[in-house]
Amino acid sequence: MADRVNGERLWGRLMAMAKIGATAKGGSNRQALSDQDAAGRALFLDWSRAAGCHAETDEIGNLFVRRPGRDDSLPATMIGSHLDTQPTGGRFDGVYGVLGGLEVIESLNDLGTSTEAPVELAVWTNEEGSRFQYSMMGSAVWSGRLGLDEARQLLDTEGISVGEELDRLGWVGTRRAESRPYAATFELHIEQGPILETEDLAVGVVTGVQGFRWYTLELSGKPAHAGPTPMEGRADPARAIAAIVTGVYEMAAEFEPWSRATFAQFTSQPTSPNTVPERLACSLDLRHPEASTLDKMEARFREIVASECGRLDVLSEITLDNDSPPVEFDPACIDAVQTSVDALGFSNKPMVSGAGHDACYVASKCATSMIFVPCEGGLSHNEAESITAEQAERGASVLLGAVQRMVGSQLGDADV
Repeated sequence: MADRVNGERLWGRLMAMAKIGATAKGGSNRQALSDQDAAGRALFLDWSRAAGCHAETDEIGNLFVRRPGRDDSLPATMIGSHLDTQPTGGRFDGVYGVLGGLEVIESLNDLGTSTEAPVELAVWTNEEGSRFQYSMMGSAVWSGRLGLDEARQLLDTEGISVGEELDRLGWVGTRRAESRPYAATFELHIEQGPILETEDLAVGVVTGVQGFRWYTLELSGKPAHAGPTPMEGRADPARAIAAIVTGVYEMAAEFEPWSRATFAQFTSQPTSPNTVPERLACSLDLRHPEASTLDKMEARFREIVASECGRLDVLSEITLDNDSPPVEFDPACIDAVQTSVDALGFSNKPMVSGAGHDACYVASKCATSMIFVPCEGGLSHNEAESITAEQAERGASVLLGAVQRMVGSQLGDADV
């Protein structure tokens, strides 16, 4: 019979962590490198040390706690996620993966299970990218995608740098901010979408992550008085953006079901209600799990912009701000998750993540997979984000089984 974690202990810790930075609407505000983020880490460290783990911090503030193995020189199996939140974040995004990982370690202790190789639990710095705008920053530095100095120079809206806050909190560790060999890595997470709930499934076996590209679109026209200037005589960027948005959404529908297109961050200049704007800018987020399809979507987007702007005598500029290619997870790690789900008898399906996670960068260096559990209404990055205690226990039990299959374990006195 498959082992299961202590769901009551896990839920109690999730609720205790949620009190740090608690918001009026039931969510959490522990933005990266804030005092609330530090308080969350301190509580987590208390629990992990009591579980017999020892901790290290690297140069970008990533925190690693380790349960030794019988042969501590062997590559560890790593579990990882984050404790920082959005300004109006929920109680489970990221933190569930960290505390679910700690529950795996606690469960190995409860079972008296020693492992041949170590188990390591990572808390990545600034996954959300809300205060310092580089999502998955800590794992990006660790994987070599982002330079350490560049990351330290990132600023928040008050002009405070990542480096200043790392120094203030004492989070600059002696461990190098670079990857190490791992036998396998896993990330447990809420789905942040509605698929599992809609299909009444308990677990998602995550096989990869959608690729995404972020663009800034700037349109330039000719400012004019809103009253005397005839509609057909205008070089109006607002009219162009209306046609572009419609065209891109129609294009995205052609690549369903996995295509995504999201416009946001609209700004105009001058900011006057009775002047045809001279400049209008917005962002566009395009996503798809296949790189070739994402290429087609980008090409069509550029064609739509060129066509509509040419028709309306508006100039355009497209800037690619972020290009994150699709990620395919490791077959052996996926199989470990699937085998664990099947042993527990939970309903499940293979699926692709629509959101980015630290696992994306980790997968560029190590064998990786993810586990999803459903969240109510698919809602995340929202104070109303919600899962049940039973859902939390199921996902963490799947994680326990996957780790047991990869780490090499035997019953006996736990070596902690």
